[in-house]
Amino acid sequence: MCKVIGIFSLKGGVGKTSAVAALGHSIANLGKKVLLVDANFSAPNLGIHFNVVEPPATIHELLNRKIKLRDAIYELDDLDILPARIFSHTEIPYLALKNKINSLKKHYDVILIDSAPSLNEESLAPLIASDEILIMTTPDHSSVSMTLKSIKRAEQRGVRINGLVLNKVHNKKFELGLTNIEDATEIPVMAVIPHDINILKSAAKFQPSTLHKPNSRASNEYKKLAAVLIGEKYYNNNFMSLVRKITPSRQEINREIFYERIFE
Repeated sequence: MCKVIGIFSLKGGVGKTSAVAALGHSIANLGKKVLLVDANFSAPNLGIHFNVVEPPATIHELLNRKIKLRDAIYELDDLDILPARIFSHTEIPYLALKNKINSLKKHYDVILIDSAPSLNEESLAPLIASDEILIMTTPDHSSVSMTLKSIKRAEQRGVRINGLVLNKVHNKKFELGLTNIEDATEIPVMAVIPHDINILKSAAKFQPSTLHKPNSRASNEYKKLAAVLIGEKYYNNNFMSLVRKITPSRQEINREIFYERIFE
C-alpha cells in the first residue's frame, strides 16, 4: 500500500525541500518506487535539486487539466518527480491535488509532497492529500513557534504527525535543545540533521545531499529516518554507530518507538 507523506513547515528557510530530496533518494535506495511532488506552487524549487529546471509540463498544467498525468511526471535514475513551474501566473485549483495524488497511489510505494510555507489553500492542499506528515524545524524560537501552528493545523485536519525533523543544528548553547522542543510541541523529534555545508554544495550540483555525500552524518540521519518511515531498519557498522547503539540518542529512541508502534 502506498504511503503519502507530506513534509511541512510554515516557516521558509528550514531546509524542507532539501529534506524531501534526501528522503526520496534514501527511500528509493531501499528498493521502493518513489514519487516526489512539488506542491510549493508559488515558490517551487524541488526540480532544481534534480536538474529539472524548466520542464515543459508541470503540476500547474496538470491541476488546470491542460495535460495528462503521465506528461507531468519525469523519470529520473532512481525515482520520479512531478515538478512545478517556477514562473506561473495562472490560478491553481489547489484542492484538486488530493484526487491527482490518489490516482497515482497504485503506481508507487511512497509519495513525498513538498509543501509551501504558508497558511492558505496552497499549504492546505498537500496537507489534505497526505496520509501522514513530518514537520521540519530549526532549533530557534521563530521556527518552533511556526511549528506549533503547523501542528495545530494538522491536528485540526486529523492528519497523523509522524514527528519533527530538527534541521541545521550547530550544537550551540544559544540553540533550543531537543528536549525543550519536544516539551513545547509534544511531538517527538525523529531526526536531527547537523548543519552541513555539503548540503548546500549538493544543491549547487543538482543532487540530493545523500547522493553527494552519502556517508556524512546528515546523510546517515536521513537514511535512518527513511528506513523507519517504510518499516525497515538501517544498519551502519562504523565505529560511531556502534557507540551510539550502546548510548542511543533521543531521536534514535523515538525512531525505535515509532517502528514498534506502527510496524510491530
